[in-house]
Amino acid sequence: MSRLPKNIVQARLDRGYTQEQVARAIGVSRPTYINIESGKKELTLNQAKSLSSILRIDIDDILGASDGSSIFSNPIASTEKYKQIILNALKYGADDSDGKITKTKLAKLVYLADFIWYYLHSRPMSGMTYRKYERGPVTDVYFRALDELEEDGTIIREPKGRAIMFSLIENTAPTGRLDEKELSLIKKISKAWKGKSTDDIVNFTHEQLPWQICRDGEVIPYGLITQEEPEKVYGSVKL
Repeated sequence: MSRLPKNIVQARLDRGYTQEQVARAIGVSRPTYINIESGKKELTLNQAKSLSSILRIDIDDILGASDGSSIFSNPIASTEKYKQIILNALKYGADDSDGKITKTKLAKLVYLADFIWYYLHSRPMSGMTYRKYERGPVTDVYFRALDELEEDGTIIREPKGRAIMFSLIENTAPTGRLDEKELSLIKKISKAWKGKSTDDIVNFTHEQLPWQICRDGEVIPYGLITQEEPEKVYGSVKL
């Protein structure tokens, strides 16, 4: 019996995706995808490639080891790299007048960096898991990362009405885990949204397919962004 169905199920569950989400992302109906997972229908090569992108693993990881066991392993999603994405989005996206940015707007800049990078390169920048929430999308570790950066003395948190504002203690941000192209994209996205309101960027991300078709609290597959037209992915960002 083929190892493929078992390994696909394991990979999907480890990512937290539903069958319906993955089915949409690879362009098949849910019943068809259920048949793929149960071994009643074979994957096409294009579907296998789409799955490898969506689940963020190599095709060999889906196919399994020669002894029949799964060789799927979680990719290393670096928390330190994720923090550097946050800090650089804060550095280049904060308002010029006071160097501050709302917690929600900062989360959206980080999301756009991850999903635009995926749109361009078929892989995420951070590898973190995003979920749909009322003001989402946002990663599972975003709030903890902010707490740790505040505890480290890297950022300052300040309430402003109903909003929470963040600023850098020093106008510098580490870049050691980001390559030049990743850092360039973060800068372009952050500067494109500088001076625009939190509601503007929230509305923009909520009009995108990944947020629209997922249920509240569900994991958002990166692959969904590839089904969008470029103008709905980039907005005013000039690449």
